[in-house]
Amino acid sequence: MNKTIFCLTVLLLSTMPVLGREQKEYDSDLIYDESKVPHYDLPPVLVTAEGKPVTTAEQWRTIRRPQILSLFSHLVYGCVPEPESPINMQFRIVKTDPQFMGGQATRKDVQIRFSNDKGRAEMLVLVFVPNSATQPVPAFVKHSFNNTKSQDFDTHPQQAGRLRNGWPLGEFFDRGYGFVAVYQQDLVGHNEVEFLNGIHRLFYRTGQSLPKAYEWGCLSAVAWGAMRAMDYLETDADIDHTRVVIMGHSKMGKAALWTAAQDERFAMAISAQSGCGGAALWRRKTGETLEKLVTRFPYWLCRNAWKFVNQEDDLPVDQHMLLACIAPRPVYVHSGVADTWADARGEYLSAYHASEVYRLLGKTGLTSESSPPVGEAIIRSDVGYHIREGGHSIETYDWQRFLDFADYHFKN
Repeated sequence: MNKTIFCLTVLLLSTMPVLGREQKEYDSDLIYDESKVPHYDLPPVLVTAEGKPVTTAEQWRTIRRPQILSLFSHLVYGCVPEPESPINMQFRIVKTDPQFMGGQATRKDVQIRFSNDKGRAEMLVLVFVPNSATQPVPAFVKHSFNNTKSQDFDTHPQQAGRLRNGWPLGEFFDRGYGFVAVYQQDLVGHNEVEFLNGIHRLFYRTGQSLPKAYEWGCLSAVAWGAMRAMDYLETDADIDHTRVVIMGHSKMGKAALWTAAQDERFAMAISAQSGCGGAALWRRKTGETLEKLVTRFPYWLCRNAWKFVNQEDDLPVDQHMLLACIAPRPVYVHSGVADTWADARGEYLSAYHASEVYRLLGKTGLTSESSPPVGEAIIRSDVGYHIREGGHSIETYDWQRFLDFADYHFKN
């Protein structure tokens, strides 16, 4: 596609909801009534592309899982291309504050720089470690909407250990966890169109100025950044890198699942209200759909995903297969009753259908196709879930359940 035409098309599509249509009209064709969900058949997760059943952990590991990851890479999120010039990566702790939150924790500002003959890019990762720790601590890595270079991560005594966006850092520290923030826009813009100013240009071939249809969009770039943060954490003596959770909310919940599916160094994944492109099943076409996603944010996925708009049944994968690729590591999915855009029922069913892979690998999964009661969390399982009253946010109740889930798996 001609680059100019592509950029103009993306700009037009991304502004459609505010060009003469109210949001209510824009959403008027969406399904929110469970009785109106179309019939669908999910692609089998334990049958190979050649049609052979997968009956052993070895077959899953060496045949089926690689097939599924390849399909997600080429058709949904986009592959990270091989750079024409090797990437040099450097870590540097630019600031340390051992008196963070009145001495409860130590904060490290870690700069990660990437360079080759195509250019440079960098990210700033914030690492918080409780000062009460006597040995390396498990940690939550959060795909963050908040800029790590901003004052959003500064705290004051009157905040009682909470960041301005409500993260309960005090409870993390009291339970013995570190907290790591990775900013989603360090390497790629939220509304990226040209992909010329971030990490992509370091991977372009000579003469290339736009990702190919199967190459990475925003979510894959965000996931790649979290993996580089993990590269650093493996060198940090204060963090137990074998017990690191990757988590995110909304768009970042989508990124968290894709990060964990690809990188097995993350010991757990938590997806909060990730919806379409995250935990929710494509084929239900409930709440946000693939069409709505690529209309508003065509650059989040790779361009190959556009081909499946209103053709979701032709996708050889669905999101239960993404969750399955995280197995046997624990995964937790969180929904909200009023968050109909994210399709809470579809999120639960995705976790339920992924559970057959967990059972194949000797782990526990969800056993009932019926969603649990509102406010009742499934913790003692390798596939966890809860739905609570309320809308699109992370509340204190949610954070406590995430920590309970991590406690159950990391501290037993």
